[in-house]
Amino acid sequence: MVGQDPPYNERTPQTPNTKETTMTAPVLRFITAGSVDDGKSTLIGRLLYDSKALLSDHAAKLEAAAQNGQTPDFAALTDGLAAEREQGITIDVAYRYFATARRKFIIADTPGHEQYTRNMVTGASTADAAVVLIDATRVTLSDGLANLLPQTKRHSAILKLLGTPHIIAAVNKLDLLGFDENVYQKIAAAYRTLAAQLGITAQIHFIPISALGGDNIVSRSANTPWYQGEALLPLLENLPARESSSANFPAHFPVQRVLRQDGSSSDDFRGYQGRLEAGRLNTGGEVKILPSGKTARIAQIHSLNGQTDTARAGDVLTITLDTDIDISRGDTIVSASSPTAPQQKIEAALCWFDDAPLNPARRYLLKHTTRTVPAKIKAVRHVWDVNTLRAGQADTLNINDIGLVEIALQQPIAATAYAENPATGAFILIDEATNHTAAAGMIRAANAEADGFVI
Repeated sequence: MVGQDPPYNERTPQTPNTKETTMTAPVLRFITAGSVDDGKSTLIGRLLYDSKALLSDHAAKLEAAAQNGQTPDFAALTDGLAAEREQGITIDVAYRYFATARRKFIIADTPGHEQYTRNMVTGASTADAAVVLIDATRVTLSDGLANLLPQTKRHSAILKLLGTPHIIAAVNKLDLLGFDENVYQKIAAAYRTLAAQLGITAQIHFIPISALGGDNIVSRSANTPWYQGEALLPLLENLPARESSSANFPAHFPVQRVLRQDGSSSDDFRGYQGRLEAGRLNTGGEVKILPSGKTARIAQIHSLNGQTDTARAGDVLTITLDTDIDISRGDTIVSASSPTAPQQKIEAALCWFDDAPLNPARRYLLKHTTRTVPAKIKAVRHVWDVNTLRAGQADTLNINDIGLVEIALQQPIAATAYAENPATGAFILIDEATNHTAAAGMIRAANAEADGFVI
């Protein structure tokens, strides 16, 4: 039928031949996660190759290797650093862009090594979906149960904290096990158990694959007749993008810059610039400035396309008010009815990044939206143990630890719960002495459960 794509198992993947389909489809941002050598970089390389999204010289190099009887090095397509190629591991987050006839994609190939967990957090923070690679050859089976690797558990816990809405558990290297369905089912059952223990609410999909061989990557594989689900690429094409609650959240506009023009004249222009992180703003609408609590009405809204009467979450704006108020970078303009209030004490989940452990006696800088304030960790409530999957007691956090802490701030911030709006519920901690990013944090709701590792 004209205008209708044939089934994936009957067509050769190709680049889109029209701009309309890719330009109107929502971009899907996804990452690969998992332990070292689970095949994350190989999967992305194979995906790019099979979907014809490689530059001609890269494709020719892979094809030449295949013709010479060598195994194509798909991982080299994303390992851009010399150290990565030398050591055979991913260190930094590698971003790749490609499109099919149905959708555009942004892929983040994140490191699997425990030492670079912080890089994985960075890549996952904006992802709509995560492909968690599980090497079937390294999963041990005892008493009929599959034991997942610690880094698979740690990455899954981070995805839970970040609220990633879709997780694809890709059981890789099944070709080395003869595509044994029994092994696949046991690994899938183990991951379901892990998800339940972590309290993951994301939609989880399971796919048996061979990244190196291309099985179930772009089209269904004849080697897994027992698998009736979709291959990876069509599944990604059909996933919805992250549904943000920011559109329905009260307006939240962190001020990045104050714009002045003709400041010496009586009718000088004073505009407040930034990005609307949540809700809507309307000309004439009443707003409140935090932390001062003063109120005003919006006089004008200027977007990138000119003056407008309405702005939505995600818009970059310059707004003016009907009265002069002392507002500077770091202040937040919210709707007058917003329940958001200045806070000097927050509870948050922390992913510790720094080589130096958390020092309760040290002062850190907390950067939240456009505001940076001095902060101290007053208490470590608990630390998540990746081996036991339980929260334990601790006095500090070490590199790659995930813990729940209480933070006191020298100045108030307009904090919201991360679960309500990630843009206004996330922050980073900076070591004041070294300028290192010490941790990434997700603010916990005031009425969140007190037990268990939840935010």
